[in-house]
Parts: sequence; C-alpha cells; structure tokens
Amino acid sequence: MEYGTSRRDDGLGEPPAVPEQRGGVHGRMPLAVVVIDAEGRVTHWSSGARRLFGPTRGQAVGRPAVDLMPVSGALRGAEVRTDAAGRPELDDSLLGPVYYPTAGRARMADPAHGQVDVVWWAYPLVGPGPERLLVLSADAKGVGGAALGRDERIAPGFALHTEFPGAERLAGRLPDILSNMGPATAGRIVAQVLDLGYPVLEISHHKRVPVTPDWGMPRYRERRARQDAVRRSAVTADGAHDGAHAPERWPDPGDVDLEYAAVRERLEFLNEVSGRIGTSLDLTRTIREVTSAAVPRFADFAGTHLRAQVLAGEGFPDGPPDVTTVWHRVWVEHDDEPGRWDDVPVGESMAFPEHTPFFRCMVTGEPVLIPHLSDEMGDRIAGQFEKRDLRPLINGRSILIVPLKARDVVLGFMVLLRRPGREPFDEMDRTTGAELAARAGLALDNARMYTYQESVAETLQDSMLAQVTPRMAGCDTATRYLPGTRLGGDWFDTIKLPGSRTALVVGDVMGHGLTSAAMMGQLRTAVQTMAALDLPPAQLLRNLDDLAQRLGEHYLATCLYAVYDPVRSELVLANAGHIPPVLVRAQDGRSELLDLPTGAPIGVGGVPFEAVTVRVAPGDRLVLCTDGLVEVRGQDIGAGIAALCESAAHPAASMDDACDTIIRALAAASRDKGGRGGRKDDVALLMARLNGIPAGDVAQWRLTLDPSEVGRARRLVRERLLRWGLPESVETAQLLVSEAVTNAIRHAHTHHVRLRLVRTDALLWEVTDDDHELPTLLGADGEDESGRGLRVISELAREWGTSRTGRGKTVWFEQALAHPGERR
Repeated sequence: MEYGTSRRDDGLGEPPAVPEQRGGVHGRMPLAVVVIDAEGRVTHWSSGARRLFGPTRGQAVGRPAVDLMPVSGALRGAEVRTDAAGRPELDDSLLGPVYYPTAGRARMADPAHGQVDVVWWAYPLVGPGPERLLVLSADAKGVGGAALGRDERIAPGFALHTEFPGAERLAGRLPDILSNMGPATAGRIVAQVLDLGYPVLEISHHKRVPVTPDWGMPRYRERRARQDAVRRSAVTADGAHDGAHAPERWPDPGDVDLEYAAVRERLEFLNEVSGRIGTSLDLTRTIREVTSAAVPRFADFAGTHLRAQVLAGEGFPDGPPDVTTVWHRVWVEHDDEPGRWDDVPVGESMAFPEHTPFFRCMVTGEPVLIPHLSDEMGDRIAGQFEKRDLRPLINGRSILIVPLKARDVVLGFMVLLRRPGREPFDEMDRTTGAELAARAGLALDNARMYTYQESVAETLQDSMLAQVTPRMAGCDTATRYLPGTRLGGDWFDTIKLPGSRTALVVGDVMGHGLTSAAMMGQLRTAVQTMAALDLPPAQLLRNLDDLAQRLGEHYLATCLYAVYDPVRSELVLANAGHIPPVLVRAQDGRSELLDLPTGAPIGVGGVPFEAVTVRVAPGDRLVLCTDGLVEVRGQDIGAGIAALCESAAHPAASMDDACDTIIRALAAASRDKGGRGGRKDDVALLMARLNGIPAGDVAQWRLTLDPSEVGRARRLVRERLLRWGLPESVETAQLLVSEAVTNAIRHAHTHHVRLRLVRTDALLWEVTDDDHELPTLLGADGEDESGRGLRVISELAREWGTSRTGRGKTVWFEQALAHPGERR
C-alpha cells in the first residue's frame, strides 16, 4: 500500500502489537497488497509487497505470482511451517481457483531476507476486470513477539466486522491501501472484501485480533507521545502510579481517525492539484497553474524557477546544473501582506550560489527541508547573495524546496515558505511536496516539449514559406499566411520564368504536424526546380505526382500551378485537386470562379492532368488560396467559396488592402452565432494583379547564324535603347548581348537565333537558339579562348539563368536600369 507500509525510524519505536483492551484488540502492521489475475500473474504490487518480498513494482507486475511470493511455496529456499499434525499451514488453493477467502502462514528462509515468518489472507474477486485474487500479507513478528506467551501461537483467519467494536471503521480504510488503482477497480474490490470478512489473527485459537494497516506517520505519533506523557504526568501527580510504572497507551480508534484524516487530506490536496495543473500545453499557463496550486493550502509563498533553456524553448537541458546555470523566476504566488515580495520580481534571471539550499536542491534533484530557519542560518544563506538581502523574507520561516524534474533532469524548482505561526513543514509535507513537484514536473515537461516542437515546426515552416517578391514582370503580388491551431502544410510561391513570365503556385499538404511541414518543403522545392526547367503546367504536376509516389504512399497534397504571360496577356493553369482560383475582371469588377479540370491530388498516381488557357486583361486580379480560408467545419464549402468571390470583388486602394478585406470577410463568415471562430486550419492567400506589358515595351529580332550578326545585334540594341531614352544603359547592354549572341550563333544548328528585349522596371534580355545543351559557367584562365561569355554575363547582369524550351534553349539575363549620369 502506498502510505501505510513504511517503517520509519522516528525515535518513538513501534507500538506493541496485540494488547488487550475493552472493546477488542487491534493488530497494527505494515501490509503487503498484491492483486493477481485469472492467469496467475501480478497486476498490483504495493510498496509494502516490495519491502516484504523484495521485487519492485516494475519487476513484479506481469510476472507469475508463484515466482515472487514465498507464501505460494514456490520460492526457492522457502520452508513451509507445519502444524502439530505435520500438515502445511499454507492453503494450496492459491495455485488454482478460489471461491472463498483463505489464509495461510509460511516461514521464509531465503538468503536475501533471512528468516521471515509470513502470514497472508487471500480474497476471491469477481467482476468485469481481470483481477481474480487479492492477497494481503505481513511479517508475523510485527504482531507477535513479547505479546505472545511461550506456548501461544498465531494463525490467520477471517471474521465479520460486527464481531469487533470499531472494526467497521477500520475496514473502511481498505480503499487507501489500493490507492494507486483506479477508483472503479478499487471500489469493486473493496465491496467484495467487506462482504467476505476482515483479516484477523487467532492467538492460541481463542483470541481474535482484527488486523489494521500501520500508517507510520511521525506527526501523529509525536502527538500521541506528547499525549501519553501528559497522561503519565497526571497519573503520577494523583499518586496512583509513578512515572516508571505508568501504563502504556495503545492506539485507539480516535488516533487512527487522525492518521486516516491526514492521509485523506494529503490525497485530496494532490488530487485537487492534479486537476488544476496541466489543463493546457501552454508553457506560461502551466507555470502559473503549478505555482498557484500550492498557495494558500500548502504554503504561504511559492516561487517557481526554470532553467533558461526550458523557458526559451530550446529543447531538453544538457547536463546537470551548476553555479553557472541561469535560472528565471517565472511566477510567484503568496498570501502575505501586499508589497512584501515586490523585491522578488517575476522574470528575474540569476545563478544560485553553491552554499545555499537552492543550489543543493537543483544539483541533487532531491527536496530540501528546513523546518525552521533561524536567524543565524538565514544570515548565512543571505550572505551568499550579493545583490539582495533575503533575511527579511526567509528568516524565521519554514522552507521546503522541491525540484521540478522530468526524465531525471532538473528543469526547475519551487521554493515554498510558511510564515511563523503556521505549522512548519515536516517529513510528511516533504513527501507531499515531492509528489506535487513530480506531477508539476510532468506537466511542465509536456508543455516544454510541446512548446519546443511548436517552435521547431514553426521555424521549419517559416524557412520553407516563400519570400514573395511583390513586383514581377507585368505582375504585382500580395500574400497572407495565417497559421492554424495545428501546424499545417500550406504554401504559396511566385517564380520568375523566361519570357518575362511568372509562375503562381499555391498548395496544401494533407494532414498536420512536422511531417506535413517537411513534405511541404520537399514539394515546394521540387516545384521551383521544375519551374526553372520551364515545364508546361500539366507536365509539371505530372512530374510532381511521380515524386510524391517515390517519397511515400501516404504523401498527398493539392496544388494549383498557373503561368502568367504578360506579353500575350494569358494564363495557363493546371489543377491537382485544389480549390479553383477566382478571377476579378478589371473592366466591370465582376468576379468569377475559373472552371478548371479538378484533377486528382498529388500522390494519388496514375491520373492525367490537363492545362487550360485563359485570356486576361491588364488590371485583372487572380486570387488563389487554400481550403483553410473557405472551408469551415459543419458548413458547406460552397458557401465559403461564394463568400470568397464576393469579397474578392470589393474595390480596394491597394493589393494589401484587398487581401485584408478577403481575410476579414471570410473570418466573419466562419463565426457561429455565439461569436466563436470556426477555422482551425492554416490559410494561405496569394493575389496577383495582372498588369500586362504594352507592345511598345517589347522588341524582338531574328538573327542568322552568321558571326557578323553580332555586330548587327549591337546596333539594334543601341537604336532601341536610345529610342526609349536610355542612353546610360547602352554600353552595358551591348556587351551583355554580344556575349550571349556570340555563344548562341556558335552552338546553334539549323535555325536562326532570336533576341528579345522587354522593358519593365528593368531590362529583360532573352537569347534563344535550337541547341538543347545548356551552357555552363566555367572558371576560364588567361589562356582559354572560350568560357568567358557567361562569366561576363554573371558579373554585369542583376540576374541570369538558362532553361530548355521545346525547340532548344534560352539564356536570359536582367539588366538594372542605369540612372542618368551613371555608367557601368
């Protein structure tokens, strides 16, 4: 049993066991409690069983009872006591079905325990649970010894409670020796035991002693000792007896009630604490719950300190703490007078000196109890702190410092104080405080792990989300990302493509957590890589689906991939199970949901994807989002899409304002009548204003495969830039174009070379030929005749790249516009 089997050396000794008194006799002893299932295996093993038989609970539960308990006669080296007729005093019914209570006695001769005389009582159990036998066992000498005469003997037995005055109350204490079982199971077992009878010791076949648990609590033993001393003094004063012959006082039901009340109070406090802490996985809230649980019922002051790594969400602390470990005072609760603890601010960081009880607690991981802190001791402790005088706060108080541990690592500690005038902390409080700290440590570690995982996941997700460039060629974009209550795999992206085009991407990995975030990163990287190869939208989704198949059968995601060509004023879109985009027409402000082939999600496999071309006009807006924006649990997704179309059509001063309008409108639509929000998923929103590029800002030429065409290209570039009023850009442009055209003419086969120039906020150059081999940037030295073209381009261009086309390849580069007077 949890609390009644400990044998404390408290200086008062154990009370003699079976004295006779009016109203009956009571045998008080530590009890071992064992529950056995129908297969003969242990399901419950109390601390009393560990003390009596040796194995720990972890070693005993699940093992056959006959291998653990000497009362079964199966323990190697055990001797079985026999009666006068030579019959064993052990009932072998333990080894088979039991339908009535039985009792037995055996003597252990095991080397690990020495000679131990054991008595036991076995109760059959019935009901829906696996428990089939309850065994109570004890060391027989705990009730024998001097109380028994030379010729007297004891044997275990059973009796109805009504035969012993006060035994009914004692029997009701059985739930506490089953305290670590669930209340339903313990209640069912107790009900059966009380019906079958109470364990007794028969002394010489005529004295019957009801056996009750020995709770072993020093506080109440000390109280009884003080009461006995007072009574003995009173008897001596009356002249009836002197102190040497004062009669011993044995426990009465009132004393047992005091001990039982103390245990019940402790259990109630810990149960109350368990209900108050760990109600959420928020670290800050858990800290407050843990600290507040102790005040005022258990202490007058409680202060919680945590290691810096725990508070910062940096994972599990490395190694034991030392004098360099930084601790944060994260919360304080007290019921002292206002202002007393103002000099102990929450949030303060400090390292604790070595020769202090705080340091001893955090390095040993054990509670530190100082029942009364004298002025001398308080002055000595306060002298270790340089910045603060602690004497007014701690001197004269009772102090208990308990570690907050998880997996044998100290995460923090709680300082608990009681003011003078309140009963000081004692050993029972030390045990209670340690139990409180153990439960608090578990709650804190759960919150810490959750905070750490959330931090890792958010960092991972943030690193994978695109940093979208607000202005692309002929296209302005704005985005919003709203994280949900659970980490998701939503993403969006804008990718620069050859031909002044822009790829617009939005996707959603199914599921939540780190796995979804990691898959999102893989798919996003794959889309960027394949977009750089200028794959058509349908082919890109086909390849992405193949990749998801290779990554694993459980990888599923939706994706919408659109390519905007501002020169041709058209969109090419392909869909993989995603919500269609909304197109808002600039001419009349009307919004429409684009009708696209839905396609299957990425990862399904074996499903074709189709592309659709949509003509657009300058100023049109394209809105792409994930289902977290339009889908609300309990509502039709069609209502959310309709709300998206309506809100997207509202006029706005800017792209950012337009995004905010959509978010506000959809958030309001998701709330129920009680005003509660209905969205828990991530939300990704990408809006693009399709500005287009006027035909007057585009120039293109066809060049033959003649080296003399390089000079012609230089002249064409000069003429066009001067016509556009960009003389400062001519020199750099001629150098870049001549290098690119020279390489193209050298490597082209049968067709011409095309040179195109697009003017936006920069100059975008493209040189296309029919050779499929992409050029490589080489480290040319002074004697090399080739390999310099791309190096010149990489040095002078703001950006550059290469990509394959259906008929060959394209080398593109971007030239920043030079300001007047600036020459490169």
